[in-house]
Amino acid sequence: MQSQQDNDDGPPPGWQPIPAPHRTQPLPSGFAQMVCGSCRRLLSYPSGAKHVKCSCCQTVNIVFEADQVGQVKCGSCTLLLMYPYGASQVRCSSCRFVTEIGANNKRPPWSVQQSKPTLPKASC
Repeated sequence: MQSQQDNDDGPPPGWQPIPAPHRTQPLPSGFAQMVCGSCRRLLSYPSGAKHVKCSCCQTVNIVFEADQVGQVKCGSCTLLLMYPYGASQVRCSSCRFVTEIGANNKRPPWSVQQSKPTLPKASC
């Protein structure tokens, strides 16, 4: 009969440790990231760039600032889609379904956004 110590000598035969996941380096100062709209590869680019060409599929991606982008779920696969404000529809890069952008997802005109709300006058 084997003692308890003999049973705890190590892992079973053929066992191998799972390597730790690869850690990505933090972005250098002055850089940003986006996902390619065609191949979905993560792209890094200098902050302030207007276009980013994917090194994998050669697609030229337009860079939008956070205040220039709307979000809607795909009407077919429910993937979260991003689109430029003012677009009437967006095609899903995953399932190719065209989702209509409802009135509640459209951005008001710039003149409306810039106007200051008027406060009601107090009556004395």
